[in-house]
Amino acid sequence: MTENEISGIVVDICYKMHVKLGPGLLESVYESILYHELTKKGLFVERQKAIPVIWDEIKLDIGFRTDLIIENKLILEIKSIEKITEVHAKQIMTYLKITKMKLGLLINFNVPLIKFGITRIVNNL
Repeated sequence: MTENEISGIVVDICYKMHVKLGPGLLESVYESILYHELTKKGLFVERQKAIPVIWDEIKLDIGFRTDLIIENKLILEIKSIEKITEVHAKQIMTYLKITKMKLGLLINFNVPLIKFGITRIVNNL
């Protein structure tokens, strides 16, 4: 399955969730439901995975935690905030570079229509 195919599945699930639940819930609620729905579709999903930073050939376990990594191909960062800023997209780009993955989705559920809350970030895709 390609990054774009996985992305399509994620966006479809997010749309259905947003129609049913709407905005305003905690990020952890959206994350839990997404994890459930993605694994129900048979996808391999890692939740709150710690990713170390390698510096000078030293593994530093002070890296970051991703919300969800799907099929080892897509990083999904979930927000439920008033406004996405440039730093959020840059954060995912850094995650993509560190993991050498090619696609990330930044999804903010705190919007009137979910299409306004989806940001696609690519790293040499």
